[in-house]
Amino acid sequence: MRRIGIWMAVGGLLLSTAACGGGTAGTAGGGAPAAQTLSVGFVAEPANLDFTSTEGVAIPQALLVNVYEGLVKLDQNGQIVPLLAEKWDVSDDRTSYTFTLRKNVTFSSGAPFTADDVVFSLDRVKTDWKLKIKSQLDVIDTVEKKDDSTVVVTLKRPSNGFLYSMATRLGAMFSRTGVSDLANKPIGTGPYVLGSWRRGDSIQLQPNPAYWGTKPSLSSVTLKYFKDATAMNNALLTGGIDAISSVQAPESLQQFADPNRFQTVEGTTNGEVVLSMNNGRPPFDDKKVRQAVRHAIDHKALLDTAWAGRGQLIGSMVPPTDPWYEDRTGDYPYDPAKAKELLGGKTYDVKMRIPNLPYAVNSAQVVKSQLAQVGINAEIEPLEFPARWLDVVFTQGDYDMSIINHVEPRDMGIFADKSYYFRYDNPEFGELLAAADEGTEQEQTESLKQAAKLLSDDAAADFLFLFPNLVVAKKGVTGLPKNAIAEQFDFTALAKQ
Repeated sequence: MRRIGIWMAVGGLLLSTAACGGGTAGTAGGGAPAAQTLSVGFVAEPANLDFTSTEGVAIPQALLVNVYEGLVKLDQNGQIVPLLAEKWDVSDDRTSYTFTLRKNVTFSSGAPFTADDVVFSLDRVKTDWKLKIKSQLDVIDTVEKKDDSTVVVTLKRPSNGFLYSMATRLGAMFSRTGVSDLANKPIGTGPYVLGSWRRGDSIQLQPNPAYWGTKPSLSSVTLKYFKDATAMNNALLTGGIDAISSVQAPESLQQFADPNRFQTVEGTTNGEVVLSMNNGRPPFDDKKVRQAVRHAIDHKALLDTAWAGRGQLIGSMVPPTDPWYEDRTGDYPYDPAKAKELLGGKTYDVKMRIPNLPYAVNSAQVVKSQLAQVGINAEIEPLEFPARWLDVVFTQGDYDMSIINHVEPRDMGIFADKSYYFRYDNPEFGELLAAADEGTEQEQTESLKQAAKLLSDDAAADFLFLFPNLVVAKKGVTGLPKNAIAEQFDFTALAKQ
């Protein structure tokens, strides 16, 4: 058997590579410093706290790693590292994973964390989860308890994506006695517990006194939600919050240029800002119309106008942090004449239903203007996010075009589901993904490169830009995440000097 993921961190603390506040963190046996609180601004508030039944990233952004933990997690470099599993062994045929669990771990309810909870949590993905992404774990054949600290997961076939999926919300561990009210009362093993939730305003997290690892150095963390980017900026300028999790108006960064007061952390994400086209109904059931859209958009001008040039043009659903990334920005160069030729002189009126978030609103205005030049007239309709957009666009598929930042890691596979809101249907694409999952590492990379090329050739969507990670905070806040390449905003390393 191949042994992978041996626990190396002293005391069990997983620090992000951007963390620089380790010296101020509390120790495993001590409490958090008195009154050391921190408030972070966000724009998308969860509709509820159950990420097993509610789509969108707002819930795992707040709770994953902080309140709920998995057997493994992603670090700041996108590497899979141990968490509730001290180590894992993989059989030579790559179909059996034996996880050795950390001992003396309890849930915030006081219930012990054992192999029974692992079996319960993974079985529950199949039986109780409502999200489409749960299909990522369909590859699991059986989950068996060997003893209280050992679990064996047997796969139906080798899978390159299994362990990566376990590092997402799909791998979150739940207490067998703690799932009666997930929408309001999350119970996990993480360093924080839910303190309070003021709907429409904020979520407060407090240290978990029974946490198995190094205790948080903060006495509380508040996630403060803003519907308006200007209001969030003003809150930081006036001391109402300590940090902005993701800057919503890059041109506003000049307000925080004083190094004696503020600091800016700039990194990358795996969030592809996608111009979605409904492949399942006219006019975008016609490949030529979709291709016309891609030729009609000047992506550099859009990035410069909508997001102050911050971010990266990638031309596909694969970020540069994935091994199979290829620059596909040249597939559809800006060419309005080619776009008009593909449209054959026809004009179209379409509805562009977008989330009422700054990046989407700004991008939509540019897209609308550019499409109008080739004969596609788009009516922009902002929808409240997350609830309204998720209902109308994501669930019902009642839209022609939309713009959304797909932040989930390694999510190109969503195009393989023809019922997904893109309504894209090409069996060859699914076959390439299946071959990638079962093959060798080299075969995985080559198959996924082919899949990304096919997606681009079919113009299943247009890929506007890769969202940057722009975090602004007061001077003295440490442990800020440089890169946002996982679903969670990891508060575990945050501290104040």
